[in-house]
Amino acid sequence: MSSPILPSTACSEYELWRSGYGVIQHTDATSERVQALASRLVAANLQPDTATVYRKLADLDRLTSAGMWLVVHMTYANRVDSSGAPLAAKDFKCNPEGHTGGALNMVPAYAAYMALNNLTGQTRSWLMGQGHCVAAVDALNVLTGNLLPEQHKRYTGTDGLSRMVADFYSYQQKPDGSVVAPLGSHVNPYTAGGIIEGGYLGFAELQYAHMPLPGESLIAFLSDGAAEEQRGSDWIPRWWRAADCGLVTPVMIANGRRIEQRTELGTREGLERFEAHLAAHDFDPFRFDGRDPAAFVCALAEMEDSLQQRSDRALAGELDYPVRIPYGIAETVKGFGFYGAGLNPAHNLPLPGNPRLDVRARELFQTHASRLWVEPEELAQSVLRLKEHEQQSRPLERDHPLARRNPPDLVIPVLPERNDPVSPMLAVDDFFRALVVQNPDLRARVGNPDELASNRLTGILEDLKHRVIDPENDSESVHGKIITVLNEEAVVSACLANKAGINLVASYEAFCVKMLGAIRQELIFARHQKAVGRPARWLGQPIIATSHTWENGKNEQSHQDTTFCESLLGEMNDVSRVIFPVDYNSTLAVLPSVFTKRGTISCMVIPKRNRPCVFDTHEAEALAQNGALVVDEDTSGGEPILLIANGAYQLSEAIRACERLRDTGTSFRLVYIQEPGRFREPRDTLEAESCMSEFERERLFPSRLHRRVALTHMRPEVFRGHLHTLFPDPGHSRVLGYINRGGTLNEAGMLFANHCSWGHALAACASVLDKPPGEWLSSAELAAVEGRGDPALITRGLS
Repeated sequence: MSSPILPSTACSEYELWRSGYGVIQHTDATSERVQALASRLVAANLQPDTATVYRKLADLDRLTSAGMWLVVHMTYANRVDSSGAPLAAKDFKCNPEGHTGGALNMVPAYAAYMALNNLTGQTRSWLMGQGHCVAAVDALNVLTGNLLPEQHKRYTGTDGLSRMVADFYSYQQKPDGSVVAPLGSHVNPYTAGGIIEGGYLGFAELQYAHMPLPGESLIAFLSDGAAEEQRGSDWIPRWWRAADCGLVTPVMIANGRRIEQRTELGTREGLERFEAHLAAHDFDPFRFDGRDPAAFVCALAEMEDSLQQRSDRALAGELDYPVRIPYGIAETVKGFGFYGAGLNPAHNLPLPGNPRLDVRARELFQTHASRLWVEPEELAQSVLRLKEHEQQSRPLERDHPLARRNPPDLVIPVLPERNDPVSPMLAVDDFFRALVVQNPDLRARVGNPDELASNRLTGILEDLKHRVIDPENDSESVHGKIITVLNEEAVVSACLANKAGINLVASYEAFCVKMLGAIRQELIFARHQKAVGRPARWLGQPIIATSHTWENGKNEQSHQDTTFCESLLGEMNDVSRVIFPVDYNSTLAVLPSVFTKRGTISCMVIPKRNRPCVFDTHEAEALAQNGALVVDEDTSGGEPILLIANGAYQLSEAIRACERLRDTGTSFRLVYIQEPGRFREPRDTLEAESCMSEFERERLFPSRLHRRVALTHMRPEVFRGHLHTLFPDPGHSRVLGYINRGGTLNEAGMLFANHCSWGHALAACASVLDKPPGEWLSSAELAAVEGRGDPALITRGLS
């Protein structure tokens, strides 16, 4: 390709850019792409002339170099000298820290993202899977003034940059234990425009295709290490549809290194194999120079244009799915631009020693940092030309569309109660179908790792259908809303990413455990957003654990695991609800709050088998509002024993035990806890807002009732630990629950094997009342409970 003849002004600006800056150089291939891009931008009336484009790309070189300069100071220094003068030993940190190499690689990528927005007059969204590279984003944000209030207040002004580098990994704390600096080691709510922490590699790869709406554009910066870890991202072209997805531009930073060894992609053969793998999975791999910010700009623009054209053709019916998704591979070396690039130490601390203590390390720092330094006035002019947000009438990058998700309030359907034995999952089916119908402008996503029909969601399947490429029956459609694949991380990520819409995830309880990493990352970020006063506004998301431990005996103990709800009960209750509805009506009553409570994920443990309707509408609504309800009470004689049930099958056993207590004139109170997290001792003021007051706890669980027995769906130690205030007298309380026993058993057998039957509950009551269990159990029943008799005496007619 021959170079075009340039006007004199354009020629001089082109030569300025072509000559590079510091460590940044431009290859012939990139130069040809830059000239083609400049011509396209002018032809589209996005820039006045090619000279302006070249000048801005030269400015981009300077911004990139300054960003890298600031990143290495963040790792090693306590202050900066904007004049470029050498730092003294005392100006360096006692204990330097930082993910320096990856952050250096991200500087040209994020700087190019900002420059492309300027060149096209459009603010795109962005995310970064490798959240530990946040120093790159923070450095460029502060240099360009793209800041949220906390960083703007602290890091602008005369000493702002010095304060920033000193804050990085400073570990300083406020009196309440929180961090002083509005800065972190990963993307966090102080990171302008940040939407995902990126602390768990691989989840950004699973989520990016489901994030933007039509008309929006997202650039996803990804890690080559994550490509080895999370191959579910291979399926992105299977899910992307022009009708309900915005443009996505995935870019892998292929620096070839993990922490202490090279990745497979760090070899030429490995990179070629990865390219072939991408091509075989309906991606269009696109290699470019990852050391050059202009190469990033060209690649991002070309990939986005290519997908836009394919999107238009798909909408016109001229192109079948899967549409090939352009996939950028930015070839670089880890830590490019500074000492030690391409070596293992570049990941963290590239210098051979601490510059504060080591003269050679200090000299190396100064030598290599000086190659990145930009004269302040020159940098200020470059930044000015690369911003222009007001002139272009576009938002700052901190305010990109995905960072400001705020769906409209839901129209909540009103459905009638039921009184017949029916699966509580049918309430989910009925409610979600109606919710989607009444909120047609909100994109619906259902995450399903295995089967919907077995879990009683047949109506949802009929309405929304599995999303496939080649439908083979009426439950499948090219434009289906149900993401189904045997990968729990992939299906939950499809819904976590859909923050503009309505979501539902349903899986076997035992396999929900595979989702925990993705969910926990989301919860942490949402909690941090709330803590800084900018709470997430996405609609509440239920993760339904059904086919659960107590009714899944036919599949052996691999399918009998209560870990999921236990883990989420450990998260902060104001963003992580754990709910145990027992019947159709209690499920139906709590669902509206699950979807309307924004920035919250709700683990709902729901039986799929038919269950009797224990609660009417009034009781179910009270249970939803308060988290617990007095189910039955008999105070005819003596101090009542307090029975606490948590879980559908546990409530049934507790009710049966209460029948024996009543028959023998023993006083009792039975309370069902549907949402246990609300009765914990709050761990901070934010969680206290979602917990019941001491007055409410006393109303349900009077302190005068010293003797207590609880039956829980989960492991007894977990339940007792989280709700320790409900068991003030350990010597007169017992908690029965899942004790890791199971096998090929029915529900009754599971309850018996785990000492959770009505008979075991009565034995526990006798123990806390210091009475012989023979008052309520026959000798044969007692023998069964104590492991000496026939279990059938207890399990017959159970549940």
